Amino acid sequence: MPKRSRIALIGGLIGAAFGFGLVSTGAQDTPRAEFISSTEWDAPERDDALFGGFSGLETDETGTRFTALSDRATIWQGRFTRDAEGRIASIETLDEPFPLHDRDGVRLTRFTADSEGLAIAPDGQLFVSFEGLHRVARYDLSRLPSDPLPRPDAFDALQANSSLEALAVDESGTLYTLPERSGLLNRPFPVFRYRNGTWDQPFSIPRDGDWLPVGADFGPDGRFYLLERDFWGLLGFLTRVRVFTVEGDRLGGGEVLLETRAGRHDNLEGLAVWRDSQGAIRLTMVSDDNFRLLQRTEFVEYRLRDGE
Repeated sequence: MPKRSRIALIGGLIGAAFGFGLVSTGAQDTPRAEFISSTEWDAPERDDALFGGFSGLETDETGTRFTALSDRATIWQGRFTRDAEGRIASIETLDEPFPLHDRDGVRLTRFTADSEGLAIAPDGQLFVSFEGLHRVARYDLSRLPSDPLPRPDAFDALQANSSLEALAVDESGTLYTLPERSGLLNRPFPVFRYRNGTWDQPFSIPRDGDWLPVGADFGPDGRFYLLERDFWGLLGFLTRVRVFTVEGDRLGGGEVLLETRAGRHDNLEGLAVWRDSQGAIRLTMVSDDNFRLLQRTEFVEYRLRDGE
């Protein structure tokens, strides 16, 4: 366990022993992003056994309709009702969850079913990345078989159960994906790009302590937003969002927009970036409860100040 995690865990145990509750040595929420709301998403009775493990998220341009990806290979669609302040007031689950299949129309199970990243292109094409068998596939929700993209040799070297966690698509339809772990603490995270039927790796993102990338999206401003998490044992999860510019084969920026203390939210893994009616960028995130009773599925929203 990293030194910082040991310190946090000891602090939490001491606090609990003396009745102070869990305390955090992590950063407080940064002022750049304003907290809007946290709303739990309850399982529809008809799909209770399938509900949970959400690790990918997309919304429409108004932040009303959403598509969520479970890491047990199902896609869910729903709708937010918002109050006068733009906060999520209720969540409606639409239709039945769509089960993911392979190219032969066979439903994915176990090793082939670990779906993690979700991206919807401007033309409506839906893409899913997987971290069991490292790959990206295209889906059409009107038919069962998938359309797997080519697999570059570089995918074979990715770490088991920690690979293509984050997936995003820009306005041109170019896909970007990166693994949750790079393999070594001093090794950057490779970012893979898919365009014109070919994968390449134009740049990497340096590792920063224990932060791991778990979600990504291109915002309406054309910038690349990266959702990262850290885990401090009994203290819970920390969340961070950074923003980058992508210009050809160069990645710039890396400004921290949001960084929470431990336990502020659950295990946020899916990120959707959109612009609200006031012109401000919204960060909508969904948590992966890992199908555990002590965790919860929640939608969390932040607004960037000054419309940035």
